[in-house]
Amino acid sequence: MKKVRGRGLVTRNGTFLFPKDAELTNDELKGFISWNTDHLQPKYRENMRLYLSKHDILDADPKEFGPDNRLVANLAKYIVDTYNGYSLGVAPKITLEKGDNNNNLQDWLNHVSFFDKLNELGKQTSIYGRSIGYVYQNENAETEFNYVSPSKAFIIYDNTVNREPLAFVMYEYYDTESDWQARGKIYYANKVYDFDDMKISDDYTVNPYKMVPAVEFYENEERQGVLDPVKTLLNAYDKVLSQKANQNEYFDNAYLALFNVHLKTNKKTGKPILDLVNNRFLYLPNTTPGTEPKLEFVSKPDNDGMQENYLKRLEDLIYQVSMVPNLNDQAFAGNQSGVALQYKLLSLQNKTANQVRKFKKSLRQLFRVIFSVGQVVNNPDLWDQLSIEFYPNLPTDVAGAISEAKNVEGLVSQRTALKLLPFVNDPDEEIKQMNQEKQENIKNAQQAAGSLPDYLNSGDNDDDKSETE
Repeated sequence: MKKVRGRGLVTRNGTFLFPKDAELTNDELKGFISWNTDHLQPKYRENMRLYLSKHDILDADPKEFGPDNRLVANLAKYIVDTYNGYSLGVAPKITLEKGDNNNNLQDWLNHVSFFDKLNELGKQTSIYGRSIGYVYQNENAETEFNYVSPSKAFIIYDNTVNREPLAFVMYEYYDTESDWQARGKIYYANKVYDFDDMKISDDYTVNPYKMVPAVEFYENEERQGVLDPVKTLLNAYDKVLSQKANQNEYFDNAYLALFNVHLKTNKKTGKPILDLVNNRFLYLPNTTPGTEPKLEFVSKPDNDGMQENYLKRLEDLIYQVSMVPNLNDQAFAGNQSGVALQYKLLSLQNKTANQVRKFKKSLRQLFRVIFSVGQVVNNPDLWDQLSIEFYPNLPTDVAGAISEAKNVEGLVSQRTALKLLPFVNDPDEEIKQMNQEKQENIKNAQQAAGSLPDYLNSGDNDDDKSETE
């Protein structure tokens, strides 16, 4: 743990701490913003550059001689998008018990495009190692939700064991005539202050949520993104790939060697009339006496096997260390059973399971803030009763799921069996519809029996009577 400025502290994972119930001074605010800018933002920018295909190879010093290819194989984007698509590609279910509160919650989630923003928040978490979701009131005093990059926002926690949120700082840098100045807001539990050029205003507005209206999302306590463990491997892969392209281009310019062959020369210069450089000739007119004239291409050394092995080793390490498999690999070719596919995705499932636990914790804290003003639901304590379920985005084995549900019939309840079917979103509603269909079938059967002709009904009675006699 290091001291930032004044009473401010920063932990090894880049978490800011401050004394409980205290407020920042101008100097302490400047210390936190400067630390975020000087120490944390460079890592965030480096990771985003990897995601955007702006790799180190593009900024390397130019070569003095020979081809100078700068190739970027953007495995970083593939890893982030695959991981985020697997964990958040299917929108999670956030529900309360059936009723008006749950209906209002679902309407609000759709109104603010909550799951789309949650997906972007998850992508930022994969890239930066953390992201921040925050709640605010719009011009019509309606509860809204959005996300912000950690490069221009952070949460300060108190220095107690519980590490409760103390303040949320969101800012932007503005270019003035002399320097860059930070301007933004500080959100405490009860107050909201504006600041400009690191000077906090004396005036404040009331925070309607009565708690810090922002929550930090992260995948692990170390605040590491999915790219952090493989950055050196990604840069090495680009370097080797570019070198391979350079060598291929260099040796593709093959030279034709002319031994003991005499070409016509320019009378003034004495040089061959043929353009040796642009036509790629090696001209050796005077060799060992008595040697026959000979024309042949200069053979190139073959180093392709070693380069391919090196690239394959780097690629395997990138996927192995990031714990995100290469879905284009031959191991995933063909139709796979659900169990076989899960084994191949085991490392990804383990990584996602940790993310889900952290995200559920953050989401509950976020909805504690959302419910506090009583607009979305009428009871602010319902945040503790939320059901939050995440679903991995996997190919669905419908036939296998149906077979599994049939096999457990009689061993578990009907509701539990229906939960095994991926296309059944609400088992209770499904049971209700099944019961309604049964009642309708019975009713239709009774109506059909009542509409039989009289002779058929009487015929049945006569048969019964004769049998009795």
